[in-house]
Amino acid sequence: MRWCLAFFLAYFLAAVNALSSSGSRLLVILEDAAEKSLYSTLWADLEGRGYDLSFESPKSDDLSLFQHGERAYDHLLILPPKSKGLGPALTPKNILEFLNTDGNILLALSGKSSTSSAINSLLLEADIHLSPDRSAVVVDHFNYDTISAAEKHDVLLLPRPGPLRPDIKPFFDGEGVLALPRIAPQTLGSDSVLVAPVLHAPATAYSYNPREEIPAAEDIQATGSQLNAVSVMQARNSARFAVLGSVEALEDKWFSATVKAPGGKKTPTVNREFAKQLTAWAFKETGVLKVGAIEHHLATQDGEAPAELNPKIYRIKNETFFSIELSEYVYDKWVPFEVPAADDLQLEFTMLSPFHRLSLQPTRRTETSTVFSTQFVTPDQHGIFSFRVNYKRPFLTNVEEKHEVTVRHFAHDEYPRSWAISGGWVWIAGLWSVIGGFLVFVIVWLYSEPASKGAQIKKTQ
Repeated sequence: MRWCLAFFLAYFLAAVNALSSSGSRLLVILEDAAEKSLYSTLWADLEGRGYDLSFESPKSDDLSLFQHGERAYDHLLILPPKSKGLGPALTPKNILEFLNTDGNILLALSGKSSTSSAINSLLLEADIHLSPDRSAVVVDHFNYDTISAAEKHDVLLLPRPGPLRPDIKPFFDGEGVLALPRIAPQTLGSDSVLVAPVLHAPATAYSYNPREEIPAAEDIQATGSQLNAVSVMQARNSARFAVLGSVEALEDKWFSATVKAPGGKKTPTVNREFAKQLTAWAFKETGVLKVGAIEHHLATQDGEAPAELNPKIYRIKNETFFSIELSEYVYDKWVPFEVPAADDLQLEFTMLSPFHRLSLQPTRRTETSTVFSTQFVTPDQHGIFSFRVNYKRPFLTNVEEKHEVTVRHFAHDEYPRSWAISGGWVWIAGLWSVIGGFLVFVIVWLYSEPASKGAQIKKTQ
């Protein structure tokens, strides 16, 4: 009895402490076990948030991302290896398969060593491009730490990122300075809509090989905002892939470091809070949307209950009501979802193409969700239609709901009577005028007396 009680207590505590909405099994790929102590604060923070950490070397024979056809881990954290590859268990194909089965990945790079060809191939699949010179780092002579990089200028000081656009909800917030040592430069392709930049390099930054004392103009691959320190990709199945250009930013010494910009004051870094927000997004602790109840029915007066909820058949020109319930997961609880812009969330009433595209407005809020609704008239077209909500924004999991209904014509007894149509009065008047004229003619013909038989017509001589 005691062991049973202990089991359920442990299960309950694990469920309470596991903050990620998609699981707590986290695999950390670390080639050199001696470097584990450099990130002790990061490991402690992750364990304190309920993650079950497993450390493996990429060269381990027992390493496998899958077991019995299922994912063996929920999340994957890859620290940059010193060797040329990641081993047979971590090929780009296996990692992409892990991503396709809803696994989340955080990949950290480093400018201290050249990036392996396996990682380069993996990033190309996500349309993230590294510098052709794999030993390149990002340098800035105006935004660097004068304490630790007085000569090389390769420890960049950047403000925490803000929102990219008004309709995009950022997952980083707050103020402070980030210290990012020896960033491996990355640029994004223009073909993919799934990749988004999080942290740009300053306008005065550029990338080059530090082995060259004075870089030539042709050796500089990219400059300014073309370079990214942090990039993220969210796949179509909402699995997440984050790329951090500076693994040293996660070390203990930078979590509590004091930095000083040229001509500025000494300030503490916010790397620890930044690491928390980055890992929280990558491992689905934030920015996760959940769809609750979806309702549609004929519109009613205020306070009246609908005759039928979610009917399968509507009639043309029906006044129709639609609502959807959305929640957002933030660290350890579900909260009501708030759209960044007023017209951001939309409903499409579509057949082959949308007949209606309407904004969904928040109408009711509970402790854990927000109900968005709208009202419209079904089009004068019969067929198979769909209520569709297709909401895809950076940093938020995808919402794609589709509910099919049939829209029919008026039944024979549902058409309005002819006298109820003002435009038909002239035709009704014409009809009754013909009928009335015919009746008058018949009456006149019936009651017209014929000539008498005795009357004789005189013949003219």
